[in-house]
Amino acid sequence: MALMLLAPIVGFITMLCVALYYSWVTRQDAGTPTMRQIASHIQAGARTFLKREFRAIACFIAGGAGVLLLAMWPLWQIAFGFVTGAVFSMVAILIGMNAAVRTSVRTSSAARTDPGKALTIAFRGGATMGLSIVALNLLGISGLAYLFGVSPDHPEAVSLLVGFGFGASLAAIFAQLGGGIFTKAADVGADLVGKVEIGIPEDDPRNAAVIADLVGDNVGDCAGRGADLFESGSDNLVAAMIVGLAFIPRYGWAAILFPLLSRTIGAVGAILGSLAVRGAGKKNPATALNTGLLVTAGFSLVTFYLLGTLLMKDVAVFYCASLGLLAALAVSGVIQYYTGMGRKPVAKIAESSLFGSPLNIITGISFGMESTALPIVIISLVMLAAYRISGGGLDGIYGITAAALGITELKGIIMAADTFGPIVDNASGIAEMAGLGPDVRRSADVLDAAGNMAKAITKGYGMACALMTSAVVLFAYLTELARHAGIEFTSFPDIVVNMVHPVNIAALFIGATIPFLFSAQAIRAVGLTAHQTVDEVRRQFREIPGLLEGRALPDYSRCVDISTRNALHHMVGPTVTAIVAPIAVGFLLGPWALAAYLVGVKIVGAALATFMFNAGGAWDNAKKSIETGKYGGKGSEPYKASVVGDTVGDPLKDTAGPSLHILIKLENILAITLLPLFLKYGMVWK
Repeated sequence: MALMLLAPIVGFITMLCVALYYSWVTRQDAGTPTMRQIASHIQAGARTFLKREFRAIACFIAGGAGVLLLAMWPLWQIAFGFVTGAVFSMVAILIGMNAAVRTSVRTSSAARTDPGKALTIAFRGGATMGLSIVALNLLGISGLAYLFGVSPDHPEAVSLLVGFGFGASLAAIFAQLGGGIFTKAADVGADLVGKVEIGIPEDDPRNAAVIADLVGDNVGDCAGRGADLFESGSDNLVAAMIVGLAFIPRYGWAAILFPLLSRTIGAVGAILGSLAVRGAGKKNPATALNTGLLVTAGFSLVTFYLLGTLLMKDVAVFYCASLGLLAALAVSGVIQYYTGMGRKPVAKIAESSLFGSPLNIITGISFGMESTALPIVIISLVMLAAYRISGGGLDGIYGITAAALGITELKGIIMAADTFGPIVDNASGIAEMAGLGPDVRRSADVLDAAGNMAKAITKGYGMACALMTSAVVLFAYLTELARHAGIEFTSFPDIVVNMVHPVNIAALFIGATIPFLFSAQAIRAVGLTAHQTVDEVRRQFREIPGLLEGRALPDYSRCVDISTRNALHHMVGPTVTAIVAPIAVGFLLGPWALAAYLVGVKIVGAALATFMFNAGGAWDNAKKSIETGKYGGKGSEPYKASVVGDTVGDPLKDTAGPSLHILIKLENILAITLLPLFLKYGMVWK
């Protein structure tokens, strides 16, 4: 039990680092009065959105907690954990967003004199989010474990932790959908009217949607993605501890302790990695970001070896965890290839813009589809290798669990790099709006390109985490199903689902359609909101005298309000779909068919998400490639074609695609949370 104390201790130390980073960043120079005024608009917009979003989430969490309390009584711990998971997720979002919107203006200010320092400021601002999600995962789950009496004498109490994962998942899907709809509707509205119709630069202060666009960068890539990776960490850790119940005869108490200690390692590694990221002179920002990633990975590998040999007394556990960690790096490399500036896919998409937007879109779709192959194959090979290395059968399941813990080990440093993205994007926008000159804008754009790459990598990493995490949660679901059904779980074949049974095939088909239905609702929400934003931007150019000439300022708050209202309204539909579908399958087709349903959601959702965010990322960087002067540069016909392609990709890469990560995990954790009800009331098919 003494080793369990390491988790909350390291969690508190990590939160102390968050406070130190925040204090250091906010002491940096915030620039000219004009820069400060622009930043205040962004901060106010972000604050307004979060306040209204949190109010909406709180209503659903309160209602869900009440239902869980009544339905699961006397297991009050499920409802309590559910509320705790949601609250901790929202606290992480609040900390990260608060830091991000204050860091961007300081990054712009530093870029005027020292681009290297600008990188350091931006990354440390992003690290507040990355370290927060790791620390709050540790504090929340270890705290509940102590409260619920998880111990060597009562290891089965880990099953009560599923509520924490469910709460984190529900908060995450709202945060990602709401943030994704907001940011892409504002972005599309700003681009279509500003760049294509009026022909003014990106982030031009005359564009009424520009502040909403900058706010959206934060609520989508910082708040939404932070909630996504917080959920991955929560679901993965809880599921791994539940799977450990089946391995107590082999590993003893260490089977449950290992996941918690591995996450503790990840927190320390993220701190070391964040300290290693520093800008210097003309050093490539991408190189600095990769340095932090490699430092975290190296530290994790060494400490995984110590845990595997000393705690588990099984070197196979080390090999499996290392495989998962290396898979994260490999998937990141693939994403860098398909979305990176100067790489073949982006170059070909940019070149296709010479022939108009249709060919730009066709080329982007083709590379997006192609990009699904390698990441999925990598994850599949890692699962098979971990299964084989750990001996196959039941032992192989723990090997896959260790690999999943390995792949989520990097989430702190990855999330820091992801939040770096909207910070430098906002910094570039502030530089443009404040008229800091082409040299500062160029310095900010270099950071922005690295930030786009980091955001694309995080989406790919998030998909890999979702796939591995959902596999472990599925194993945990089957473990619990076998335990409740009275099946002696001595080998994995004991609980294999009969996939040729008609009921299970039907459930598999239904599961395969849900990602498409969910994505359709999310993408349509962006379109409907963007339509209103476009109308508002056009109206202001038409009705405000002197706006186009720069003699008047637009009403930025109107576009922020439109995006906020519509985002909060339209995020409900996809969320209801995500919740109702598995509940209906669990009750109408039964808990075994629900396992088949989860497989369908997992496979189709992962491939569809990978296609969407890689295609969107490649379209975005193809546009930025042309902005550097290729094929006529800004204002040319190829540039307008690339803007159209980027607009098509926006809701794919920042709304539907990332939200599918959360859908996959939410379905799984919801299934295991409500399993006792499905067993008691679900239909039995012969």
